[in-house]
Amino acid sequence: MDAIRDNRAASRFELDESGETAFADYRRLDGLLVIDHVEAPPALRGSGAAGRLMEGVARQARREGLSITPLCGYAAAWLKRHREYADLTSPAGTVGPVEGKRPCANT
Repeated sequence: MDAIRDNRAASRFELDESGETAFADYRRLDGLLVIDHVEAPPALRGSGAAGRLMEGVARQARREGLSITPLCGYAAAWLKRHREYADLTSPAGTVGPVEGKRPCANT
């Protein structure tokens, strides 16, 4: 399953399917993996690509011993539905969105 790529230069996880790329923008802060935005291109929407991407992100966070702070509504909803990753979820607290970055929208 772990077909995701950690594109550290762009601060995003990527999943390539059918010639398209779904991605999750992130920040790494003191043991946290902050997910700011998850997006799947129109051709992948409804295919489950964003969910497969989030599963890969959660597995990567677990491997690295990181907690996930989902600022993106999709990421938060995915983590809430997948209770097997509940131990990774950390509330937003004082972590806010990055100024100048695109706000999260539905994928």
